[in-house]
Amino acid sequence: MFVMTYNPFGYEGIVIRVEADIRRGIPGIDISGLAAGAVREARERVRAAFRNSGFKFPNDRILINLAPAGVRKDGAALDLAIALAVMAAAGEIPPTFDTMVLGELELSGRVRPVCGTLAAAAAGREAGIKNFIVPSANAAEASILENCAVAGVDTLEDAVNALRCLREHGSLPPMSVAGIESADTSKQVEDAPVTEVKGQRRYKRALEIAAAGGHNLLVFGPPGSGKTMLARRMPSIMPALTQDEAITVTRLHSLAGIAVRGLITRAPFRAPHHSASAEGILGGGRAVRPGEISLAHFGVLFLDEAPEFKVNVLQSLREPLEDRLITISRAESSVRLPADFQLVMAANPCPCGRLGIRPGERSDCEYGTKSAAETGCYCSGDEILRYWRRFGGALLDRMELRVPVNTPSAADLSGDSEEADEAAADRVRLAVEVQRERFAGMEIRRNSNMGSSAIDKYCRLDGKALGAFTMAVEKLSVSGRAYHGILRVARTIADLEGADAISMEHILEAVRHRKQGDDPYDVFSV
Repeated sequence: MFVMTYNPFGYEGIVIRVEADIRRGIPGIDISGLAAGAVREARERVRAAFRNSGFKFPNDRILINLAPAGVRKDGAALDLAIALAVMAAAGEIPPTFDTMVLGELELSGRVRPVCGTLAAAAAGREAGIKNFIVPSANAAEASILENCAVAGVDTLEDAVNALRCLREHGSLPPMSVAGIESADTSKQVEDAPVTEVKGQRRYKRALEIAAAGGHNLLVFGPPGSGKTMLARRMPSIMPALTQDEAITVTRLHSLAGIAVRGLITRAPFRAPHHSASAEGILGGGRAVRPGEISLAHFGVLFLDEAPEFKVNVLQSLREPLEDRLITISRAESSVRLPADFQLVMAANPCPCGRLGIRPGERSDCEYGTKSAAETGCYCSGDEILRYWRRFGGALLDRMELRVPVNTPSAADLSGDSEEADEAAADRVRLAVEVQRERFAGMEIRRNSNMGSSAIDKYCRLDGKALGAFTMAVEKLSVSGRAYHGILRVARTIADLEGADAISMEHILEAVRHRKQGDDPYDVFSV
């Protein structure tokens, strides 16, 4: 007899067939199929749960096989499936062939919630399974998918009754599942709108472009200039996820062990501390769980005080930014995790944060144009170089938007906001809708995902725009990646304005966000 269950491993996970065989011999339980410690310990949990639930445990030799046998299984989510497989082999419950069972057993027979329930339901549905018995705490999560019959159980006895009902009536017992509500698992997002922050007009514009096109953004400036505060408010102007995107994001959060209260319809915003390890950012572990870049899938990964992150962590972001996925290699297999995120980094201009600020006054000068002796900076030239070298040229080249900011003046702080936040959010929403229609049926999601062939098709330039772009590229000596990056940003700016063609003004604004200067027309100067 066998029962189907699931073991998280990467994004897809593994559908497990729990087989049970009872034969004469010295009473005991043997588990085969590369069972890790938590699975092997299920022998004692299942035995105690049987007794405390009023069931008689077979007084024979029991063999449990977890197929496929060549894949390592870990975690306590297989407890309930093992218990039901033993019952089916003993003839106490009818056999089941199209039902997936998940749950951890307490010694009392109660069923504890597990992580990865939505991923299990998705994998089971792909394998042709339509009935799911899960802990009551996970029932709402499993019910997110359509065409899935879900029964939430609190005890081992409830699970047995659910299987008997399925055998007798052809369906799982009806149950009341709380309505699926939108959920936001992030505690790192400012609920206030972007435009409530006064000043920093250029930074706000860059956030709008980044939100609309999915572009990477680097912002740098002195402490207290609003870099972090504005970045944390970026989700307020980002559009809601589509149904498929929301399911994918919710599935990743569930696999990571984050409590999911419902479907996550808001773009995720992740802001890990700078002490995070490479494994915490990229993902990994014995069971290969998603890291921060996968939890930021279809959303934003924000690195505050970015130069303070370990160099290997910063450099490990380069491949996922290009490939939109992360491949984690192990001795026995390789696992892929989705990582279609946009990177937002905030940094000070130097280790002390005062480069470009004269003692006792505010400076509007370009960072790095004055010597340290002329500013209030306490850092040596070598210290500043080491500080910025932590990024590396390859990572900086992937930042399509670069915004220097200054400490806001008293006039900025005492003035009124430029516009209602709904206006920026509406522009972003309309631009995203244009992109969804443009890339329908393609693997491209946002303008930032366009490859060279898509750029040639959707980023055609007229005479003036082509002339300005050619002059800017020659004068700035940009790389091939930056060449395409400017065109992607210009396409997003045109989408924000509802324009079909990219004009010279769109190109110049894209160039302005690529270089540090404030005047985009200086590319025409000799």
